[in-house]
Amino acid sequence: MTNSEHLMLPAVEALSALSRMSDLRDPYLAWHENRVGHLAAAIGRNMGLDEERCQGLSICGNVHDIGKIALPFEILAKPGKLTSHEFGIVKTHASLGGEILRNLDVPWPIVTVCLQHHERIDGSGYPLGIKGDAIILEARIIAVADTVDAMTSHRPYRAGLALDRALAEVTARAGTQLDEAVVDVCVRLFREQHYTFPQGNSG
Repeated sequence: MTNSEHLMLPAVEALSALSRMSDLRDPYLAWHENRVGHLAAAIGRNMGLDEERCQGLSICGNVHDIGKIALPFEILAKPGKLTSHEFGIVKTHASLGGEILRNLDVPWPIVTVCLQHHERIDGSGYPLGIKGDAIILEARIIAVADTVDAMTSHRPYRAGLALDRALAEVTARAGTQLDEAVVDVCVRLFREQHYTFPQGNSG
């Protein structure tokens, strides 16, 4: 093990502890993050990214929503439509995640992914309203994986969409909200390579 790997171990352990904390507070959130990380890494490999970068995508996916551990659980688990005020609170999770992770010394852009995974190609996202290539590739990949898993997952307040319908929906958003190249790879993963999410407790 190199000196840099020794230095990185405490940060990786901290990420593991945060993930476990998320699991204890909200099993669905941890399950969702795991699935997003798994799909994001698969997308990265199919886009030709090197394995270290794909490992980073997996880790970024596993903590991209970590800011939600600081939000009121009754809002996250509300069995119905959120009010505009409640949705405003939920939107703060992107900035909160960046704040929680900002002092970790890791070679992956986890803070930037936390901040940018709800940004949109056309500038309609949050919290900064940036667009296009101002959003890093890892965040654009996580955004697609996040959208697919969120759409297909069953929640107490709504049923998940069938996979074909979810893929049609992300395809409709390609080039406007979501990165077109990433969406194309994601759709081909499911339809041509028969990708499946890892199995586990849905919370």
